[in-house]
Amino acid sequence: MKLTKLAKAIPGPVTIVGYERNEVTSLCADSRKVQPGALFFCTPGQRNDAHDFAPQAVESGATALVVERRLPLDVPQIIVPDVRIAMSYIAAEFYGRPADDLKLVGITGTKGKTTISFLIKSILEAAGYKVGLIGTVCSIIGDEQIPANLTTPDPIDIQALLRRMADSGAEYVVMEVSAHAMAFHRVDGMCFEVAGFTNLSQDHLDFFHNMDNYLKAKLMLFTKEHCKSIVYNADDDRVAKAMESIDLPKADTGIRVSSDIHANEIEVRGSGCRYQLTFTKRFKLSINLQLAGVFNVYNSMMAAAMCDRLGVNREDIKKGLEQLKGVPGRIELLETETPYRVILDYAHSPDALENILETVREMTDERVIAVYGCGGDRDHDKRPMMGEIGGRLADYCILTSDNPRGEDPYAILSEVEKGVLISKGDYEIIENRREAIKKAMKMARPGDVVVLAGKGHETYQDIKGVKHPFDEKIVVKELLAEIADEE
Repeated sequence: MKLTKLAKAIPGPVTIVGYERNEVTSLCADSRKVQPGALFFCTPGQRNDAHDFAPQAVESGATALVVERRLPLDVPQIIVPDVRIAMSYIAAEFYGRPADDLKLVGITGTKGKTTISFLIKSILEAAGYKVGLIGTVCSIIGDEQIPANLTTPDPIDIQALLRRMADSGAEYVVMEVSAHAMAFHRVDGMCFEVAGFTNLSQDHLDFFHNMDNYLKAKLMLFTKEHCKSIVYNADDDRVAKAMESIDLPKADTGIRVSSDIHANEIEVRGSGCRYQLTFTKRFKLSINLQLAGVFNVYNSMMAAAMCDRLGVNREDIKKGLEQLKGVPGRIELLETETPYRVILDYAHSPDALENILETVREMTDERVIAVYGCGGDRDHDKRPMMGEIGGRLADYCILTSDNPRGEDPYAILSEVEKGVLISKGDYEIIENRREAIKKAMKMARPGDVVVLAGKGHETYQDIKGVKHPFDEKIVVKELLAEIADEE
C-alpha cells in the first residue's frame, strides 16, 4: 500500500518529508522485528523511546517512519503529533478497515472482563452468530486460539486479528478493553455497538498513580466516537456516578440497588449459582449458572444486558449463560483425583482475591489454603491489602512469588507479609512458587480447598525480564506424581 494513502487515514495535521510514493508491505513498532518494506512507528514509551531505534529499523529495511519529530535519516517520514494515534488509524487502513465489516462489543472494568467476554461469546453463538474474541486469555478465531500477551493488543495486532475474523465470516467480535488500551489509543477509530463497565477497584496505580486517572482512562471508551450504547454496574458507586454525565443510551445492572436489569433469589452453590434475572417491566429468566460465586452473578447479568442491547432474544440469553462451563484460569477446578480440591484463579488485585476466597469459603466446611503473592514493578500499595485479605479469609496462607519481574521477590513478599500480620492469620513464606504449591498440597486434608491465586491462565513466570515456563496446571500434575512417589 502506498505511503500517501496510509498518511491520509490519519486525522489531524500530518506532514510527509521525503519520497511520498514508497510502497509499504508491513507495519512494525518493534525495531528488532522490522522487515524490508516495513513502516516503522517511533512510539515514545515509559522506559524507551522508539525514535532512538529508528536507525536500526532503517538499517533493517524500513521503507518509512512515523515520528513525532523529524529525524536525521534519509528515509521518508510521516510527522504527526501522536504516533500512537496515527498507528491506530494507519493499521486500520492497511488491513482494509475490517471493523467496518464487524459488530464490536467491548468490556472494560477492573474485574470480570474475561468471564463476561466468554459469556457474551456463548450467548451470541447460542443465537447462531459466528463470534471472534480478543482478550486477556487468548484471541479466538473459529476453532483457533491465539495466546495473548496483552489484555488489549497493540493496534497493528488488533487490526490484523479483526481482518482475519472478518475474512473467516465472523459477525461479532467481543473485546476486552483495558485502561491501558484507552490511554495508549489502541482502539482509536473503532466504534463498539455496546460497551460494558463492570466495576472499578484498585489496580494498575503504578501507571495511573491514582484512582481518578484510572477512571478517566476507562471513561475514554464511553464517548460517541467509541460506542453506541452502554451497560454498567449500578452497584459500583464510582461507576454509577461517572455514568450520570454521559449522554449515550444506557442500561444498568445491579443486585443491591434498583436497576434496569437485576438479580434476586440468588442461591450460591459450590458448582454454580441459581438466580432470577429480571429485565424490568419486560421479562424474567430463571438462570442456572455453571459458574460459582456472587461475582459471577454480576458477570452474567452484564453479559445478558449487553446481549439484550444487541437484540438477542431471551431464550438465547438464557441458553448462552447456562451452557458456559468455565473460563480458563477463572475459579478453575483442576482434575487432581485427591480428597482435597485445587482451584486456579487469576486473582491478582485485592477485590479479586477477596471474591475468590469468599466464594471458595462457601464451597467447603474445611480449610481454605491460599497460595499467592504480588507482581513486581506494579502497584506497591495493594500488596499489604492483599496480605490482609488472605490472612483474614483463608485458614492458612503461603506467600510466594507471582511475576517478580525486575524486583527482589523477598522485598515484594515482605510488603505482602505486613498485611497478613495485621490480620493475625496463619502463614509462611516460600518464595519458590513450585515449592509453595507443593507444601499446600502436602498439608491439605480431605475436604480442604487449595487456592492458587494470581497466575490463572498464564503459562510463565516473569523473572528479571525472562519468561520462564510455569503452567500451574502442568505443575500440579507433576507435583501429584512427586508426592505419590515420596509416600
